[in-house]
Formats: sequence, C-alpha cells, structure tokens
Amino acid sequence: MSGVRILAGAEELLPCTSADPGSVSTGTALALRDGRVAGVGGADSLLERFPGAEVEALPGGVLTPGLVDSHTHALFGRTRADEYALRSSGVSYMELARRGGGINASVRDLRSRSRDELVELTLPRIRECLKYGTTTIEVKSGYGLDTDSELKTLEAIGRLADLAPQRVVATFLGAHEVPPEHRTDRTRYVDLLLEEMIPAVADQGIARFCDVFCEPGVFDVAESRRILERGMEFGLVPKLHADELEQGGGAELAAELGAASADHLGAISRQGIAALAATASGDAPTVATLLPATLLFLGRKTYAPARALLDAGAVVAVATDFNPGSSPTPGLPIALTLACSQMGMSPLEALVAATAGGAAALRLRDGTGRLIEGAPADVVWWTVPDHREIPYHVGVNRVGRVWIGGEPVLDNTRWGAA
Repeated sequence: MSGVRILAGAEELLPCTSADPGSVSTGTALALRDGRVAGVGGADSLLERFPGAEVEALPGGVLTPGLVDSHTHALFGRTRADEYALRSSGVSYMELARRGGGINASVRDLRSRSRDELVELTLPRIRECLKYGTTTIEVKSGYGLDTDSELKTLEAIGRLADLAPQRVVATFLGAHEVPPEHRTDRTRYVDLLLEEMIPAVADQGIARFCDVFCEPGVFDVAESRRILERGMEFGLVPKLHADELEQGGGAELAAELGAASADHLGAISRQGIAALAATASGDAPTVATLLPATLLFLGRKTYAPARALLDAGAVVAVATDFNPGSSPTPGLPIALTLACSQMGMSPLEALVAATAGGAAALRLRDGTGRLIEGAPADVVWWTVPDHREIPYHVGVNRVGRVWIGGEPVLDNTRWGAA
C-alpha cells in the first residue's frame, strides 16, 4: 500500500493519552498516512495491514507526539538583554519599569516596526522552537497596546502561520499592560479594548483567543471579566495570565468563565486549585498552564504547585512563555526539567503536559498531542533509550528527528542540520 510510512525500531513509544506508566509501550511502531497516524502496533502487524509501506528504521530511541507550546510571546522586536544584565546586578523589575523598561520597552520597539520586519525577525525563532520538538505553537500579541499595532501584530502572526513548518495559533493579548499614554486614565484604555480593539480583532479573524494579564497592579478581576466577556461576545475564547506573582483570583475567574486556560499560577490559592480541578471532568476543561522557565529566569524561589494541581485532578500543561523579558527560551525541554526538579512532576507527567495538556489548553480536539490512530502525524524521535532521560539531560537537546503531518521536517542527527 503506497503512501504509508512506518517508523519502527524505537525502544519506547509514548501515546501521551495518560500519565500512567502502563501507557508507555516497547517494541511499538507507528504508521503514518495522509498526514495522520494510521496505526500503532508491532512493525510486523503494521506491515501486514499496510503491505508495501515504506519502513523507516530507527536506531532505538523514544517516539512521542510533537510538543505543543501553548503559551508564547515569540513575536517581538529586539531582545531585552540589557535589562537582564541590570537585573543580574541587583536592579529590581519595578526600577527597570520606572526607567521605561519591561513590557513597555517592547511596546515602543514593536510599534516602530513594520509587519514584514516582525515576520522576518520571528520566523527564525519559530523554526528554532522546532529544533526542540515543538510542532504546534501559540503566539500572542500584546506588545502593541493600541489598535493599529495589535492588528499589525496579529497580521504578522497570521503570516507566520502560512510560512512556519508548525501549526501556529494566534491569541489577542491587548490587555497585557496599560500603555504609558493611558496610565493616568486606565478606564479609557479598558474602554478602548472593549469598544474598538476587540471588535476589530474579531473582524480581522486571525486570533482565536482573548487573553488578559489578571494580576494585582495590572488588570484586576472586575476589569478582566469585562474584557473577557466582551471577547466572548465576539467569539474569542478566554485565556488568562493568572496569579503569577500574587494571589488575585485569576484562576477562579478562569474557571468561572470556562476559559481555555489559566497560565503561570505561581501564587495560585487553594480555592483556585479547587476551581480549576472542578472543570477537569467536562469536555472543555480550564487547563492549568505552568511556565517554570519564567520563574527560573526571574530568580523566584518558589514555583507553581504542580503536584497539588495534579493531585486535585486538574488538567495541566507545561509551556515555555518564550518572550524577550522573562523567559527568552524557545525550548520546551528545559521547562520539562524544571517541571520535574522544581514542581514535583514525574517525567511522564511533564511530557503529557507538554503534549496532550498543551493541546487541551489550545482547545485542539483533533488528536493533537497524542499518538493514537487518526491523530495528526506530528511526531518527535528522541535520541535516548528511555523517556525519563528527556528531562534528565539538563539543557541538552535530545531531539533527533521531527515529522509534521507525516512529513520529515527536521533531522538533528545530521551534523550542522538547521
């Protein structure tokens, strides 16, 4: 049978349907056809089922679904390495913000750039994410903070979706911060979001989600509710940056509104944990998306309570938060390491969170993030004999090969491979 590729020879295959160790199979091959997983089983049985299939022999290793990075700010202009150097010398984030740094430094920079320039800067970053096994990536706006700049950002993300090898999902984050020109009248900026930005974003048709940074000192619960409910009126699914550094009721609001996810959660309350867990049994849970690389980069001593969330029954995702100010990493594997060493997750739990969990946080219901029959044939082959070694090798990229839609798109085993 032509058109079928069988990946055989891996020592382990992780379907990522659950974090039960019994779900990990050995001696299992994968059949790919027409962009989908056509079969999972022994190589001989798959050859009987698909006679004439092309067999790609793998020298051991581990097969997993492609990673799903469900929270990034990968579209930006310049880096903020200058701020990093200052923070390393003891300058506080608040002092940097007073000097005009932080998010608003990225805002000034992005507003000065064209859409095409933003695409040119960001496409190599998206491809860099692929080297680390990311086959689906969410990208937020939020460095424009005026109508024209936010629409320009989303246009650039839409263009990236056409150019990048991965699936790119767009999120509108006009409520990332109150820009300087509205600081003396923040109500005016909220009204701008409600009456102008959200209708324009919905009319543009690129963004799927509407996100708000719900945190004391940024947007409070009442403001966040108004913004997200307005987005829902226009068909935008809510998401929240919630309880990152202080408890602010963001997780509870996310559960109340049926948001796709509540992200960060470094300071989530017990009530917030319970609220997210209560959504887990439904068809559209509010996923707890954890971003440990951010807390590492910011030098925080405590991390999101992944163990408590999992034990309560919440659906958990792990993502990079790739951005220029607080998590300038395109690679999910370092987040997996931190999920295990700092947040108490097992390697398998972390991998499920970065695949099926990420897909749930993006409301992808086509099998993305799992290796099951009928799912998209987005596959990563890791050059380790045991899946536990994926997060174990700190800062080392063990991605060998990647297939998207059943087609080979990356081979890191070739010296100098892009």
